[in-house]
Amino acid sequence: MTKLYWASGTCALASHIALEEAGAKYETVKLDFSQGDQRKPEYLKVNPKGRVPALITERGIITETPAILAWIAQTYPQAKLAPADPFEFAAAQAFNSYLCSTVHPAHAHGRRGARWSDDAAAQATMAAKVPQNMADCYTLIENDYLKGPWVMGNAYSICDPYLYTISGWLAGDKVDIAKFPKVHDHFKRMNERPAVKAVLAGQKG
Repeated sequence: MTKLYWASGTCALASHIALEEAGAKYETVKLDFSQGDQRKPEYLKVNPKGRVPALITERGIITETPAILAWIAQTYPQAKLAPADPFEFAAAQAFNSYLCSTVHPAHAHGRRGARWSDDAAAQATMAAKVPQNMADCYTLIENDYLKGPWVMGNAYSICDPYLYTISGWLAGDKVDIAKFPKVHDHFKRMNERPAVKAVLAGQKG
C-alpha cells in the first residue's frame, strides 16, 4: 500500500491532501521533528535527505513535493488533478517548481538559517528578510500566477494543495494574507474542501 511520511507544519501536507483528493488507498507515518525522527537511521533508509515528504509506492520511494504530486495525478487520472495537455501540465509543474525552489526556501531562511550559515548574525539577517521575500513571492503569485478560482483556472489541480500549504505559513512569516485578495480567497476556498477537512482532522487526531 502507498505510505506517506509526514510531519506537522511541513510541505508534506500538500501530498497528503492530494492523496485524499485522488481517492487513493494509503497510510501515513508521522515523524516528530522535535525528537529528531527525520535523522534516525530507520527513516534515513527511506529518505537519506532526512526530510519529508517521502512516499513509498509499489515501484519504490519518491521524494520532493512536485514529484510526488505529479505521481499522484498520473497514477489516479480519474481524479483529474493535473491538465492532460502537455503544455498545461508543464505550466502546472512550473508553478509547483516555483513553490519548491523559491517560495519554500524564502520561508526556510527564517527557521532553518543554519543550513546556509553558521554565523548567528547572518542567520538573524536572513530571518529579518523573510517577510519581504515572502511578500514579494506572493505578489508575483497574486498578480501573475492565479488564473482563476484555482491556480490553473477553473479546474482544481495538484497546484492548489501546494499553494494552500505554503499560504498557511504566511502568518508565521509576519505576512498578512489579506493583502493578497485572490490568494486569501483561494485559501478560504481550500478550507472548505472535504478532502482538506478530512486531512486536517486526521492530522490532529
